[in-house]
Amino acid sequence: MDRFVIRGGNPLVGTIRVSGAKNSALPCMAAAILTEDEVTLENIPQVRDIETERKLLASMGAEVSPRQGRANDRITISCRTLSDPVARYEIVKTMRASSLVLGPLIARTGMARVAMPGGCAIGGRPIDLHIKGLEKMGATITQEHGYLEARADRLRGAHLVFDKITVTGTEDLLMAAVLAEGETLMENCAREPEVTDLAALLTAMGAKIEGAGTSTIRVQGATSLRGARYRINPDRIEAGTFLIAGAITGGDLVVSNCNAEHLGAVIAKLQEAGLLVDILGPDTVRVRSHGPLRAADISTEEYPGFPTDMQAQYMALATQAEGVSQVRENIFENRFMHVQELVRMGANIKVDGSTATVRGPARLSAAAVMCSDLRASASLVLAALVADGESILDRVYHMDRGYERIEEKLRGVGAQIRRMGDIFPQGKMRRATDNPPVPSPADI
Repeated sequence: MDRFVIRGGNPLVGTIRVSGAKNSALPCMAAAILTEDEVTLENIPQVRDIETERKLLASMGAEVSPRQGRANDRITISCRTLSDPVARYEIVKTMRASSLVLGPLIARTGMARVAMPGGCAIGGRPIDLHIKGLEKMGATITQEHGYLEARADRLRGAHLVFDKITVTGTEDLLMAAVLAEGETLMENCAREPEVTDLAALLTAMGAKIEGAGTSTIRVQGATSLRGARYRINPDRIEAGTFLIAGAITGGDLVVSNCNAEHLGAVIAKLQEAGLLVDILGPDTVRVRSHGPLRAADISTEEYPGFPTDMQAQYMALATQAEGVSQVRENIFENRFMHVQELVRMGANIKVDGSTATVRGPARLSAAAVMCSDLRASASLVLAALVADGESILDRVYHMDRGYERIEEKLRGVGAQIRRMGDIFPQGKMRRATDNPPVPSPADI
């Protein structure tokens, strides 16, 4: 099992480049199901969830090209033949995005059998909003043995109002609606950039969509879609993680190939905490220290609020700030699993329900810690970068789900970090794209 070994104390200085957004790439890959033509996607990150999605599409009969391009970040997907529209548990058990193929499979083939989603153990990710919407569009859905089975001769447009804002629910039903008969009106939709990214691809494929990026989306269904070529947006969560890495280490870090417009809430909070943040261009942001870090409260919200996927990373930063910071988690009910590991490193954090109180600055010391989920892993990496001594992070396969070669990127700007892992019979170290050990239910 791979682990990171990190010696803290080095300020990060230089330029670090952001990869494509995993959470945009996954629904865009699923959107290829909607057409018989080829869909080419660029700026695809090399992370484990993408490889899982590749395997999933291939298992259904799709042809997925090897990675191409100078950066090895381009793939072409052909779903001309979908011989087996089933998302099997053995493939998707470690990835919550499996539900994203439900809508496009029903819309394209009239049936789908999809394993209930897995992923990080950070709280409930109810799929009932997907089911309610598809049933209003005419699908018949049953559930047994851990699978959802859906059928429909052809989906019909409907008026859909989400009970709560859901990113994957918005994306799934948007993909279903583009091939449904008539008009679909969706209200209380997610406004995240990943939804806008998907809508832009679907529009390039011939879909008629209005309002993506707002709470109300209107779709005129089509009988078919064509192929397209599309470039995925940069990963705003990776960019935010690197900004905090520069901030927590007292460095001078330039984050390139990002979208500054998508980082508004994170940048505002870093400035409140006493950092100098300069937007050098639409795709470049610089972060520098400017005296001691100051405590600042955060409360996670749907976009454009402070993202839940940045809460753990910000908590690591708060351990180094003078004063008391309140961190409120409003999206997932079980997203404080990194707290006990930070405490083991010397952090002063108390949790009461959905609020964590962080008192700083704390002198962190190296420890052996366990990564419990994707963003908790990033939090522990950040803490280790400023801890005294050499920390060991186990179960970094969680990190590999969403960050492309993060140890190499951080090492390039001065971090002392290396990967240690199992040795294969051929003598090769485990790569991010190799299969991890089969996780226990608690791990996923």
